[in-house]
Amino acid sequence: MKLLQKIILGYIIFGILAFITVAVFTSHQNETYLREHSAASLKKEAGLIASDYGSGNYTSQFQLNNLQERLASISDYLEGDIYVIDQQGEIITSSIERSGIKAPQQINGFDILDFSDGYYTITDLYGRYSEPVLCIYTPVTKNYLVNSYILICKPVSQISGIQSELLNIDYLTLLIVYAISFLVLVLYILFIHRPLKKLKDAAMHYNNGDYAYPLSISGSGELGYIAASFNYMTHELGTLEEDQRKFVSNISHDFRSPLTSIKGYAQAISDGTIPPEFQKKYLNVIIFETERLEKLTQNLLELNKYGSNGFLLDITVFDLNRCIKMAVQTFEQISREKQIYFNLILTGSELYTEADESKIHQVLQNLIDNAIKFSRPDSSIEIETTVKKDKIFVSVKDHGIGIPKDSIGKIWERFYKTDVSRGKDKKGTGLGLSIVKEIINAHHENINVISTLDVGTEFIFTLPLVRKKS
Repeated sequence: MKLLQKIILGYIIFGILAFITVAVFTSHQNETYLREHSAASLKKEAGLIASDYGSGNYTSQFQLNNLQERLASISDYLEGDIYVIDQQGEIITSSIERSGIKAPQQINGFDILDFSDGYYTITDLYGRYSEPVLCIYTPVTKNYLVNSYILICKPVSQISGIQSELLNIDYLTLLIVYAISFLVLVLYILFIHRPLKKLKDAAMHYNNGDYAYPLSISGSGELGYIAASFNYMTHELGTLEEDQRKFVSNISHDFRSPLTSIKGYAQAISDGTIPPEFQKKYLNVIIFETERLEKLTQNLLELNKYGSNGFLLDITVFDLNRCIKMAVQTFEQISREKQIYFNLILTGSELYTEADESKIHQVLQNLIDNAIKFSRPDSSIEIETTVKKDKIFVSVKDHGIGIPKDSIGKIWERFYKTDVSRGKDKKGTGLGLSIVKEIINAHHENINVISTLDVGTEFIFTLPLVRKKS
């Protein structure tokens, strides 16, 4: 069953249970309360009458007539009958004995114990009434002896009438509450259920790979935040899917090109198309392309290692200046061939940092290799270290072809090559800067690039400074 159907069913069940509760429990509670409240009022009046009558001031017929008039007035107010009865059940006087009307003077079978079981008694007063009445009694004492009783009887139908009115009010209140809850249900459907349904539909589309499915939920509340998160997630998933397609396309291209060369030259040598005197030349091409594939595979494995959760750094304290000098030495031969010289501007004779020395050495090698590839002959590469507070800033700057402005943000992507570098860099895999970025991020440091086309490029990354104690 769908969520909305469950809520509507729950709403209907709530209405039924609420009606039953009011009809049974509330009705019974109202009846009990009204009876006890009426009995308490009657008991209070009976006590006042018993106190007055027990004083003994009603001995003459005139005084007794006055008492009857008083009882009649109180009876009208209480909407019940008042009796003064002796212990044998003889009616001494009553509220109905007025205007010449005489009430029966004896209640046959009267027994005061019949009225002593509780706070009040529901009875027909030994057949005197044709309907049930609520009766209470109070003894009248004189000289500490009980000589008579004040008995007040009120028809239960009068209490039931008030109970019916209260029950109607309860039903009306229930109807208002039910209408308000219906309004709440409508608001829930409009502002919660419909957005949730949109989220569910969107999730189903996204699950099927349809990341272009629009999800429009306005508002700054939780659902609006979830919708914004959904939209951001789908944008990222779509970008990731596009990146995956580019990745497969790029890696296919970078593998296919050398493999085609290797296969073509190997077949040509095998079938004798290439004369023996030229075979060495093309074997060197095959070796070159094989080394290119080997480097590409190693870089892919390296990046895969950085992307896994199990990648750990071997953090030690080492001399960064020495690490830079060692990295530069590995490029002496190629730099001489291209007539490129290094200009090292290092802070102090020793500069200590805390990082993975082998990984930082790899970062320097990749950046220097990149600088050499894109530097013009007879130019320089500056490597500089500066200290600001507790950070070391390492700069690798070349005076080469530069990076186009629209490519600056993409150079960290795997296999990405600018249009300029694709024609110039035949051996590059497009993974060097991705590896550099991964290593620096693993150290929780930053790396940035500044480049101007046909002027040069500068890479700057940070490392923590370790101050050696003298």
